[in-house]
Amino acid sequence: MSEPIFFERKGPFRAAEIAEWTGAEIAGGGDGARELSDIAPLQTAGPRDLAFLDNPAYVDAFTRTKAGACLVAAKFSSRAPQGLVVLVTPDPYRAFAAMAGRFYPDAMRPLSVFGEDGRVDGAHVHATARLEAGVHVEPAAVVGANAEIGSGTRVAAGAIVGQNVRIGRNCDIGAGASILHALIGNRVIVHPGVRIGQDGFGFVLGAKGHTKVPQICRVIVQDDVEIGAGTCIDRGGNRDTVIGEGTKIDNQVQIGHNVIVGRYCVIVGQTGISGSVELGDFVALGGQVGIVGHVKIGAGAQIAASSRVRGDVPAGARWGGTPAKPIRAWFREMTALKKLGEARATGKGQTDAD
Repeated sequence: MSEPIFFERKGPFRAAEIAEWTGAEIAGGGDGARELSDIAPLQTAGPRDLAFLDNPAYVDAFTRTKAGACLVAAKFSSRAPQGLVVLVTPDPYRAFAAMAGRFYPDAMRPLSVFGEDGRVDGAHVHATARLEAGVHVEPAAVVGANAEIGSGTRVAAGAIVGQNVRIGRNCDIGAGASILHALIGNRVIVHPGVRIGQDGFGFVLGAKGHTKVPQICRVIVQDDVEIGAGTCIDRGGNRDTVIGEGTKIDNQVQIGHNVIVGRYCVIVGQTGISGSVELGDFVALGGQVGIVGHVKIGAGAQIAASSRVRGDVPAGARWGGTPAKPIRAWFREMTALKKLGEARATGKGQTDAD
């Protein structure tokens, strides 16, 4: 499936091993000794490939697959083609992701540009910076004065780690990223081109000009956060900007100053979060969501893609639209507008005023 010059493939693995690692059960006395050498989609998999079925839309492909083994929910297992080793699991996609990580462990962290660990060659590392053993800094990267970087962390070519920045262990700082005024936890992935810790957008506006407000606080990124390429996270003005543990941020997201993002949130691409917004734990924001400043979104809330949030959202709520509102109210409005449009198109909704 993968081009081997980019990702080294491990294996092969026996079906019985895959079942043990994923907690799956081999259905109907299937061949646990069968060896699988790669992962592949149902449609293109061959006899030595592992596939998965999670979405009912692909059941037909499942019935015709040539894969050697397939991770699948129990309700679909009876539709397997003859000869397929069926690995029954309640969460096929999660199990497949776990196995993809076993086949391609290097893909779990961004590839460094030069691909050699444990070297500092062609980089500029300030004499007062403190790097634990096993830190890898690539050519053209810069590590500033009094910065601290933990073991196992990789700083890719062209990245900048500012003075006094702290970065934990087993992190990846992508090519061309910049990290200033920030404390970064362990196992954090910062993809190429990310900007962390620059000025927040703070000005006192006035008829005679706009007075800049000093942005004197930090960005704190907790453990196991992943930040997509091109994302910008501004440092705080009067309190720290915080990204909570386990949060996953897509590409090209803007997070303003003083924002508090809870634990295990998901923020999809091109979302914009204005200053002083607070997100509770496990909040999910769809693509291109916009949130005005000083709004609070409660734990577990979900905001539909392309929505604009102008007020506080209760915990556990599902909102959408512009301005965003509870999802059922939004759907009712869309249905009413559709019916009105259809009526006017056929002339049934016209009045004398028309």
